[in-house]
Amino acid sequence: MTALFIADLHLSPDRPGTTRAFLDFLERRASRAEALYILGDLFEAWIGDDDPSELARTVIDALQRLSRGGTALFFLHGNRDFLVGRRFGRETGAQLLPEVHVANLYGQPVLLLHGDSLCLADEAYQRFRRRVRNPAVRWLLRHLPLRRRLQIAADWRRKSMQSNSNKADHIMDVSAAAVVELMQRHRVATMIHGHTHRPAVHDLTLNGRAARRIVLGDWGSLGWAVEASPHGLELRSFAIG
Repeated sequence: MTALFIADLHLSPDRPGTTRAFLDFLERRASRAEALYILGDLFEAWIGDDDPSELARTVIDALQRLSRGGTALFFLHGNRDFLVGRRFGRETGAQLLPEVHVANLYGQPVLLLHGDSLCLADEAYQRFRRRVRNPAVRWLLRHLPLRRRLQIAADWRRKSMQSNSNKADHIMDVSAAAVVELMQRHRVATMIHGHTHRPAVHDLTLNGRAARRIVLGDWGSLGWAVEASPHGLELRSFAIG
């Protein structure tokens, strides 16, 4: 019995090797798991569930095969694909999770999130995040003409790359205080997230007890996944290509 966790694949037509690796991962590994949790940024950009691109259709069809084959599928929004909606869930068979979710993994509560909400030092991004995650704004974005959404997505990617290139490393990492506060609020000793592209297992102490924060890596030359079983949690990497 296993459950798998992935994040930050940033699938894009410009990165066909990553798409092939993901499809292979679904067929060879996820199909044998009880559950697959996608913790955001599966796509480099998602302009809406009516995306007619070949990449969108390929991924949706592959996830549908996975869920119909018996693997429970869960999706949690990232900062790149926060417009994923109910149609995507219906077509793939995925359950859409809230921004912060506590999963029961073989009797152990584990806190799941994308991770961008923890980067409190990046004040400009947090202002942007609050604005675009507003339900009214998301509704408006989903109802814009397709061409306009494509333009907005391209503009956001360009501005994000420019902005991030000028930010210090600590600004783009999580706030330790935010991690502790969130874990204490949800009464968990384990957290899994992505977003920072800094794969690691961090040992913590919460209220005098051992705890840990597991960070998933982004998919580039390596793919990353957390494998959960009755024996525990393990962060693993594997070569792509």
